[in-house]
Amino acid sequence: MYPAPGAGHLIPTVEFARLLVSHGLAVIVVQRGLPAGNATVPASSLYGNGDASASPFLSFHYIPEPPLPHGMPEGDHVGKVFELSRASNPELRDFLRATAPAALLLDFFCYSAADVAAEIGIPTYFFFLGCTASLAVLLHLPVIHGQNAVNLGDLGGEPVKVPGVTPIPAHDLPAAFLDRSSVSYKHFLAVSQQLCQSHGVIVNSCRSLEPRATDAVAAGLCAPPGRTTPPLFCIGPVVKSEEVAEKQGEECLAWLDTQPEASVVFLCFGSMGRFSAEQIKEMAAGLEMSGQRFLWVVRSPAGGNGNGNEHPGEPELDVLLPDGFLDRTKDRGLVVMSWAPQREVLAHGSVGGFVTHCGWNSVLEAVMAGVPMLGWPLYAEQRMNKVLLVEGMQLGVAVERGEDGFVTAEEIERKVTWLMGSDGGRELRERTLAAMRGAREALSDGGDSRAALLQLVQRLSAPDVTEESVCQL
Repeated sequence: MYPAPGAGHLIPTVEFARLLVSHGLAVIVVQRGLPAGNATVPASSLYGNGDASASPFLSFHYIPEPPLPHGMPEGDHVGKVFELSRASNPELRDFLRATAPAALLLDFFCYSAADVAAEIGIPTYFFFLGCTASLAVLLHLPVIHGQNAVNLGDLGGEPVKVPGVTPIPAHDLPAAFLDRSSVSYKHFLAVSQQLCQSHGVIVNSCRSLEPRATDAVAAGLCAPPGRTTPPLFCIGPVVKSEEVAEKQGEECLAWLDTQPEASVVFLCFGSMGRFSAEQIKEMAAGLEMSGQRFLWVVRSPAGGNGNGNEHPGEPELDVLLPDGFLDRTKDRGLVVMSWAPQREVLAHGSVGGFVTHCGWNSVLEAVMAGVPMLGWPLYAEQRMNKVLLVEGMQLGVAVERGEDGFVTAEEIERKVTWLMGSDGGRELRERTLAAMRGAREALSDGGDSRAALLQLVQRLSAPDVTEESVCQL
């Protein structure tokens, strides 16, 4: 397995690797950079012998971080990730020749490695970390490209239509899709083509969660005319295993133990989610005005920790939060710095709502816990996920922001109060619980996701099996 860097890519890759290992396969996860180039490390050395990842059949191989190719435009972070992955191909080629794996499972950021695998004769699959609807959009991107002579960013709120997907306002598409002349956009067009040439696409979702998108992709309605839709394996939801408790995590869970059932709104925005100091103060004001119980993970603002220091570090709560906020809310709120054990928090019976950045991993953790969501997207594909979550799956409600992107205290108060105390919020909770039951059924013996996983394992164990569409319809 070859994931892109970053927790949002590595964590679900490792969880899926664990799943494959539990079905008798040996897995090597290839990463760029630390701890050393061209080294293979057993999982136990990273996770400890007491961790479920510490299997002799799961290991990590590190290849050196390549220099960034010349000519990369400033500010195109997504394009940089694609280019660094391409620059790593020589090292990856040497590793694949030496190990001769039965298959290579790629993150889409590493799509250029598919050419290396084809050269050596190794079957390539994609492990797609987004939802099935976002896969449908990516498969359909060349069609969207041909339908529009202008940048998608110039279309404003005009809906972009993809088979099986709720219409998405153009300005809610991933930023990398909005400028057709950008390096990242051209890479995504190439990803779309490579997906269709692969031996299959593995998606961390299930049909019960996204029936229309799943059926449309499996029926070949999303790929451009003339391209073959790859076999689709809907094996999710795969979510993070139980985390090793840290002191801070124990504090969160102990505090939740003292709160009434489904009474706490949890605010957490991912490993890269940061707000301005002004927005953090506004969030505090909105939470205080709502009168609701809350658990809030606060990270240092981008560009500083609140005290003028440009290096984020740990947030200084006394500086970032309004004067007296912690004292006034101490009986109904808990603010923790930088991190909380999100999966365990969401699974706790006291949590009744989740304000999220709409990263797909976080959405799946909320669904598996039956916790309804308020969507507050920040970057990457999260604005698109918000549309899919709110309009498509109907498992969340959007936090509305002004034209400048700022969310007022009044909007936070209104949405948190609605989620936790209204009939509409209760109906949303019931829909989320139904989605949870459907997802758990999909993962159970005889469920759609379980069947797709077993078919995938069979194919990975015998790579010459005839290709066929395997998503359970």
